[in-house]
Amino acid sequence: MCFPPLSWQTYDIDFKAAKYDDAGKKTDNARITIKHNGVVIHDNLELTKGTPGYKAEGLEQLGLFLQNHSNPVAFRNIWGVEK
Repeated sequence: MCFPPLSWQTYDIDFKAAKYDDAGKKTDNARITIKHNGVVIHDNLELTKGTPGYKAEGLEQLGLFLQNHSNPVAFRNIWGVEK
């Protein structure tokens, strides 16, 4: 599903954050659906070990963090829509 090198790739990501009760106890894990160039590669995948990245998963709302693993990479047309 990858396009040739030096071609733009697309990712459509639907992310649902973990849910917590009033006491701060997690009640539902985060879930994610990802399409790569229009092909579903993860469909409503439950993230049972939290969301890895900049900070540990918790009640605090954090931003979007992108990484490149030290390879040349460029990002464009990034949209964030809160539902």
